[in-house]
Amino acid sequence: MPTSTAELADRLGLVFDDPTLLTEALVHSSYVNEHPEGTTESNERLEFLGDAVLSLVMSEALFKRHRDEPEGVLTTRRAAIVSTRGLARIARRLGIGDALVLGQGAENSDERSRSSVLAGLFESIVAAVFLDQGLEVARRFILEAAATELDAALPIDALKAPKSRLQERSFASSGRAPSYRIISSDGPDHDRHFVVEVAIDGVAYGSGEGHSRREAETMAAEVALERLAQLDAGEVDPTPEAETS
Repeated sequence: MPTSTAELADRLGLVFDDPTLLTEALVHSSYVNEHPEGTTESNERLEFLGDAVLSLVMSEALFKRHRDEPEGVLTTRRAAIVSTRGLARIARRLGIGDALVLGQGAENSDERSRSSVLAGLFESIVAAVFLDQGLEVARRFILEAAATELDAALPIDALKAPKSRLQERSFASSGRAPSYRIISSDGPDHDRHFVVEVAIDGVAYGSGEGHSRREAETMAAEVALERLAQLDAGEVDPTPEAETS
C-alpha cells in the first residue's frame, strides 16, 4: 500500500513548516503528464536543486573525512555516492519509493523500482528539506541517510563505475576494451527494455538488462566483474559461459 506524505515524513524524522514541498517532491512527471488539467507540479525542479545541495554537502563531508586525499580521489568518492546507482541505493534503504506518485503507465511499467527514478526522488526530498528547513537540517538528513557510504571509506578502485573497472581488467588481460552487444531491445519508445551481453576477448562473462542501453551495460559489467572475481578465487568452473559470434 502506498505510503502517505505524513507517514513518510514521520518515518524519515522530518518536520515540515510547508508540507506541500514534500508533496511536490513525491510527484513524478508521468503523473502530471497524465493529468494536464490539474495544478500539481512534478518534482523535476526540486530534483535539480537537490542535486546541487547533495553535491555541496558530500563535497564538504568528504573533504573533512579524507584530509590527505587529492582532488581526483575525492571526486571519485563523491561520484560513487551521488551517482544514480549510489542515490538509488540510499533511496531503497530509506524505503521512499512507496510514497512516489506515478502515472498509471509508469506504474504499470514498474518505474517505481527504476534507479534513475529513485535517485531523482531522493534529490527532490533533499531539496524540499533544504527549502523548508535550511541547509543545516538538510545536511543532517543527508549525512544520516548516507552514513553507510561515508563510513565505508572503500579503496578508490572499488569506487569506480563497473564499466570503468571492467575496462581496466579487460585491457590488463587482453589489451583491448570489453565489447558490449545488444541481445534484445523490446517495448515502445517510452518503455524500452534492453538486454546486453559483455565479452572480453570474445568470451562472454555476463549479461544485464535495463530501460536504457547504458543501464543494461552497467548491469552486465557488474555481473562480469562478479564472475571474474569468482574465477580468480577458484569458486566457479573456468569454462566460459558462452562465446560471442
